[in-house]
Amino acid sequence: MSEVLKKIRDFMEKEGIPGRDAHDLPTSEKAFPDGANYRIEIAGVERASTMEAMIAEANRRGIVVHRAIAAVGGSTYCEFEELKAMAAMAHEAKIEVIMTVGHRKGWDVGSKEISTPEGCMQGFRLRGSDHISYHIADIMRSIEAGFRGFLVYDEGVMYLLTKMRAEGLIPPETIFKCSVFGGYCSAAGAKLVASMGVNSLNPSSDVSLPILGSIRKAVDIPLDVYMIIVDAFGGMFRAYEGPEIARIASPCYFKFEPGTSESDIYKPWITEDFHANLIREKVKIAQIVQEIMDRHAPELKTSPQGATDLVLPVIV
Repeated sequence: MSEVLKKIRDFMEKEGIPGRDAHDLPTSEKAFPDGANYRIEIAGVERASTMEAMIAEANRRGIVVHRAIAAVGGSTYCEFEELKAMAAMAHEAKIEVIMTVGHRKGWDVGSKEISTPEGCMQGFRLRGSDHISYHIADIMRSIEAGFRGFLVYDEGVMYLLTKMRAEGLIPPETIFKCSVFGGYCSAAGAKLVASMGVNSLNPSSDVSLPILGSIRKAVDIPLDVYMIIVDAFGGMFRAYEGPEIARIASPCYFKFEPGTSESDIYKPWITEDFHANLIREKVKIAQIVQEIMDRHAPELKTSPQGATDLVLPVIV
């Protein structure tokens, strides 16, 4: 190793960031508060009917869903009463919900650069203070409907929301999940967002096991790892890596997001029947991964339904 690289890596270590990715794949000594290593997260609960279908399918298959990512297309497309119904169903089923809200960059009349190759490289961030205020207003609407968890990807919004939480402008129990659209795929990036008060992190969908290991060394927050991802994000299906992912990245959520592309499946005009059928397939894939975990890593634990540290929606 060169002297320059050694100095850089020593400095990284001093800052609590591994100087190398974890190529030795060390076992994580961290876990959820109940001692579990992994939990199940189902994305794409777009409507009240989708929530109902997911809960019914999970009950039918005997699979525990710990967390749901709701309204990936944007909560602005849900009626207020529909949001309340979704929150109530999740509360009764003891499922934590992370709500995805509008207003988003693609909704800004002046953000057409994201449709160009170079514009896409500028990042999925909100443009201007007006649109940040619209985004937070939609979060406040979902809070009023009963939700207490939200997806964030813009560091400026993260800064404001964690300040608002600290000052009591939003409920103190509110949690924030850093989205895959944040683009974080290193221990340094993970340490940054964790320092901002984010409660869990969804790394890029293609992170290797050594990278996951290095991220786990740097932060304590749960890591939300794609077990299956839409074709447009790479189309990986990491079912048989589940045991190693859980061992290395504990505590982690296994995420399930099959399909062609998010732009295909989360348009608001896609029918409710489509979403109900797709969510059933996601629950089926989660059951398959759970079966693989039971066969190949029975020593690794998952949480029971309604683990006490989950932040459930409230009924309003």
